[in-house]
This record gives sequence, structure tokens and C-alpha cells, in this order.
Amino acid sequence: MRIVFFLLSLSQLSGQNITPPALSTPPSNLPAQQIGANDLLNVTVYGAPELSRTIRVSPEGMIRMPMVRADFPAAGKFPGDLEAVIATALAQEQILIDPVVTVTVAEYVSRPISVMGAVKQPLTFQAFGNLTLIDALSRAGGLTADAGGEILLSRSQPGLDGKATNLILRVPVKQLIDQADPELNYALRGGEEVRVPEASKIFVVGNVKKPGAFAMRDNADNTVLKMLALSEGLMPFATDEAYIYRREGADNGKNEIAIPLAKIIERKSPDVTLMPNDVLYIPDNKRRRMTMSMVDRLVTFGAGTASGMLVWRR
Repeated sequence: MRIVFFLLSLSQLSGQNITPPALSTPPSNLPAQQIGANDLLNVTVYGAPELSRTIRVSPEGMIRMPMVRADFPAAGKFPGDLEAVIATALAQEQILIDPVVTVTVAEYVSRPISVMGAVKQPLTFQAFGNLTLIDALSRAGGLTADAGGEILLSRSQPGLDGKATNLILRVPVKQLIDQADPELNYALRGGEEVRVPEASKIFVVGNVKKPGAFAMRDNADNTVLKMLALSEGLMPFATDEAYIYRREGADNGKNEIAIPLAKIIERKSPDVTLMPNDVLYIPDNKRRRMTMSMVDRLVTFGAGTASGMLVWRR
């Protein structure tokens, strides 16, 4: 009899409103995100497992619930707002009395962030929680040695006519990373593209110890003296005059610019700023090389005769 009475009590309670158990809340540092098209939702209706299910938001931003005639607009709403909409519809259509609905986002696919260019691991991931530009670069493994002096952040924003426009922000790498400027560490909400262009190069050839192409990250600090330092200095037979080969004009014609290299090194002439893709050429002083070669031969000849070991060859 006690068992029968217990079962009857349960049957009576099933028709009454029962307060559901408290649901776990996400950490405070992960605020709720707006739902977007193609996101995957977990919709739970307490006490009605036939209505609880996993639903994919349509490309139009709508979802459909069983036994409910109309579709629900989900895109642009927060999960809590969608819970209230579903609960109101279930009550108005007399499917449930005072329903309790919980909506959680199982998978975000509407908030991609792409990081590409001169990064170690280009990738695309979904934005969730508090994300910044530094966080996105960290996920991509950081910048490569070929990275340029600025980062291009592309994001859409509503225009005056209501249509979305694409906005490109130019973020200086030196201020963002070296100087840790917080105003440049933009918050990311999804839909952004982070592009890191490779640095332009300056080419140094001729009589230097280490010819090559050198990355140009700061336009104001790429001078002849700096390029000589990067190329580890001049060789012994470099000329006093060097040349810069630069492409200019609409026809991309090559322009030759002579510079007083010896005077620049001696600080008797101002240093010359180089442009992207410039070629700095330091020619060989053939007359000086021949003179030094003759001196070496004479020294060798004198040393041989002084030791009495002169060898005559016919």
C-alpha cells in the first residue's frame, strides 16, 4: 500500500509546476554571444523530452520547434532572449503551461576569425569569449621573421544606409607588440580577417661582406648606413661612390642614383633613405685592386730576393 500511495503522489506532482534544478552558468570571463546563422543550438524544455533537441540555425537565421506552427528568428539574439521567445510560443499555443526553456550554443560557426599572411600557423577559428588581436596572433603562432611593419585588420560595420561596409584598420606592429599599446589591441567579435603582409625588401649587392635581401619594417629607418651594417660592412676594394637602382613612374622604369658613399661613411654627407625594393650596389674599385695586387707582388719579390731564394723562370 505504501508503494501505491507513493506512486499516486508522484502522479499528482507531475501535473504541477516544479522548479527545475539550478543550471550551471558559464564563467564570468566568457560573456554570452549573439546567435548567428548555421550555429548549433541545444534547446532543452524541462519536463518535455519530446520537445528538447539539437537544432541547427538555418542560413536565414531561423529555427523550427516541434508542434509549433511558426518558425523562430534566432540570428542576432542572445540565448536568454531566445529562451523567452520559445517559452512564450509554447504557452500561447497551449502546448505547455509555464514552460521552462534553456538554450545553449553547442557550436559557433557564424563567428569566424581568419589569420593569414606572415604568421607561423595561418588558421581560421570561431570567436568565443573575450578575444583580442593579440590573442588571434598568438593562436597563429606569432609573426614570422618576414612580417612587415603593420597588421591589416578587416571588419564589417553598418553604414549610414544600413548596408554593411568593410573597414580596414592598419595596426603598427611596433606599437602593438613592442610598446604594448592597449588602444591598438582591438577586441574581436567574429567576422574579422587579420592579414600580416610580408615586409618589403632592400637588396644590397657588390663589395659587401654579406650581400642579400633585408626586410624593411620601418620606412624611416632604412638608410644606406643601416644596410651596410646589416650586410656586415664593406669589402677592402669598394669604391667611394655607390649606386641606388630604383623603379619609378607608371612605366616602372629603372632609375640610377649615384651617392657619395665614402662621404656618407665619414659623416661629411647626409645619409640617404632607401625605398622598398631598392637595389644598393657598391662597385668594385678595379684600379685600387690592381694597385694592391702589384704592391703584394713587389713585397713578395722583395722578400724572396732578401732571403737569397730568387728563382728565375723562363
